[in-house]
Amino acid sequence: MDATRLIVANRQALAQATDVAAVIAEVWQAQALAQAVGACLAARGDPALRDAARALCLAGGRARDTAQSQGARSPVIRAARLTGVRDPAAVLRRLLALLAETGAAVATLACTTEDERVYWQCIDALDATDETKDRVRALLRQYGARRPEPPEEPPPAPP
Repeated sequence: MDATRLIVANRQALAQATDVAAVIAEVWQAQALAQAVGACLAARGDPALRDAARALCLAGGRARDTAQSQGARSPVIRAARLTGVRDPAAVLRRLLALLAETGAAVATLACTTEDERVYWQCIDALDATDETKDRVRALLRQYGARRPEPPEEPPPAPP
């Protein structure tokens, strides 16, 4: 399944999450997707951008491990169905938007909970999400820098 469809599925599930466990599970899913996108781009993407893609993969993996260690497990890892990234720049922009949404959801939980354990779980998830967003932004900047310049238009013909 293409990364764009997986991002849409994650966004829909996050929008439907109604409790702490469900929100944290969707944060975990988003991090797993970031890890998978990074791995895919590192393996099959532009060779000049592979180091940045690996950094995204590692950040998503660390963040996912943090959430997983706090009990945020989901029976199905959507990212496991990733088959490709057709338009890397567009996917990275959508992934960045998804990570921003997961960050906002977790921040809301942190501000509304009275449970100290949940609060710190949310803070850890926010930190992990911020690191992953930084890696996505770095990769996007590199994709922008690698974009070929449009061909120059020939000068107009003399009359």
